Amino acid sequence: MTNLRVGHGYDVHRLVPGQRLILGGVEIPWEKGLLGHSDADVLVHAVMDALAGAARLGDIGKLFPDTDPAYKGISSLELLGEVGRLLGEKGFAVVNIDAALLAQAPKVAPYKAQMAENMAAALGIEPEQVNVKATTEEGLGFTGDGSGMAAHAVVLVEKMEESI
Repeated sequence: MTNLRVGHGYDVHRLVPGQRLILGGVEIPWEKGLLGHSDADVLVHAVMDALAGAARLGDIGKLFPDTDPAYKGISSLELLGEVGRLLGEKGFAVVNIDAALLAQAPKVAPYKAQMAENMAAALGIEPEQVNVKATTEEGLGFTGDGSGMAAHAVVLVEKMEESI
């Protein structure tokens, strides 16, 4: 059995007026925000799903159901920390995270380093282990027309020797 596992995560949320826009744990000033049960941080949700998948923990819907009032408005970074704790319990350590935000606007380049730092801190890893990138979809689809945002994440985790 190999000690390395890859996980992929994907998430999508609708953009609506009157909501805060939280991405990678950073509040970004903008005219719209993401709609969801928690803070709707689409980037962190994709990362959580990727980590959960790599460690066979299920997905964030199983771990943090949107029917549970305990998660209403909760910071996704707090939930990411819980996923990290669960990974540790199963003997896994994060090797690296590569996350991509798909959004026409706003521009997030000034915030990417802070997003990586926030996610790393929640997981107790180094910021160098987290890469955040963003792309538009050239005006195509729901991310291109500004009605929503999506994110993908790919992670590599390693099962620690003493846990095998």
